[in-house]
Amino acid sequence: MTNIAVLVSGGGTNLQALIDAEKSGIIKSGKIKLVVSNKADAYALKRADDNGIDSVVITRKACGSQEAMEQKIMETLEKNNIDLIVLAGFMSILTEKFTGKYDHRIINIHPSLIPSFCGAGFYGLRVHEAALEKGVKVTGATVHFVNEIPDGGEIIMQKAVSVADDDTPETLQKKVMEQAEWIILPLAVEKVSKQISERKDVK
Repeated sequence: MTNIAVLVSGGGTNLQALIDAEKSGIIKSGKIKLVVSNKADAYALKRADDNGIDSVVITRKACGSQEAMEQKIMETLEKNNIDLIVLAGFMSILTEKFTGKYDHRIINIHPSLIPSFCGAGFYGLRVHEAALEKGVKVTGATVHFVNEIPDGGEIIMQKAVSVADDDTPETLQKKVMEQAEWIILPLAVEKVSKQISERKDVK
């Protein structure tokens, strides 16, 4: 079984999709053991609490620097024997020191079809605003491995979503979440969890 930590900063809708997928058996090779938030008021913490998942708040402000915050997160992950890290709306770019330690063991969901509308500065509604400004007819979501380049890691899964003429950034965001993110993130987590647990068994 793969031990999973989910890193969050906000509402935790993707975390909820993962919790639901674990309960329904979509995720069967992994278990969400820990939720780590870099914001003390993140609603995702309540979702963790409501589902009996341990959670911890580790902020850059309390730690004094990005480096110290990452060090504290790494120590917490080690202590909980975490095998796989899922970034679910985690609003902090992780450094190479962190991503290098967990090579092919950190995955992220991005609300566009990478390589479109991704990289530094593309998060939240900004991604959907850019897609609409460009006039694309199809957008979607991408689950990818995380490396030191924002949105630069190898793609695991993608799902396309049609853009309607009357879409706003808000309606498009909702559509991409419901029709793509909440579907492929659990599937990708199961796929990578299975690979990791098979490697663990071999050891």
